[in-house]
Amino acid sequence: MKRDVLQEKILTILTDDFEFEQPELSDNLRDDHGFDSIDAIELLGKIELLLDFTLTREEKEKAMGIRTINDILDYIETIASSRDT
Repeated sequence: MKRDVLQEKILTILTDDFEFEQPELSDNLRDDHGFDSIDAIELLGKIELLLDFTLTREEKEKAMGIRTINDILDYIETIASSRDT
């Protein structure tokens, strides 16, 4: 999936499901939008649906470093490309 398509899908999820208002790619999820650990777990579930596969425990642990929307996009691209090989 190309980054621009991925970006559109993630921004839609964040605005529709998490009620973000006008999210920017550099926004800090916690500081700018009040994102917490429960939200992070829910977002990982939505990422699994988007990618159409279940994330491994290791892949989920790597998500702990996500701070911005750009980080989400980088994370998904890394996970998806590792599955393609």
